[in-house]
Amino acid sequence: MPTMILIRGLPGSGKTTVARKMMLDGFVNVEADMFFEDEYDNYRFDPTRVGEAHKWCQEVTEEYMECGLDVVVSNTFTQKWEMQPYMKLANKYDYIVVIRVERGEYQNIHDVPQEVIEKMKARWEE
Repeated sequence: MPTMILIRGLPGSGKTTVARKMMLDGFVNVEADMFFEDEYDNYRFDPTRVGEAHKWCQEVTEEYMECGLDVVVSNTFTQKWEMQPYMKLANKYDYIVVIRVERGEYQNIHDVPQEVIEKMKARWEE
């Protein structure tokens, strides 16, 4: 049975690092931040397009699931409801779901301002 791993955590917690390691085990990795990268891996965040980025992330995840690939989705998922579209996809394609929470202290690779991270902490749901 194929597996989908959802990795949750604040910016700089190690989500992308863990997801990239899982790629060595055959997983494909999708995250909303990829929407903001160009073909040269330059990151250009546009806050007006966050909803579009998450929709894109869900669509790409579903494309991989249609092929039966093991998928790791690494997004902040600060609130439980944010994982629901992925849970529905897992149900639709009969995937095992594993939820991981990362709490490491790594470099914040997208330079998310500390005040934004504090707001994310305040709305975090276990």
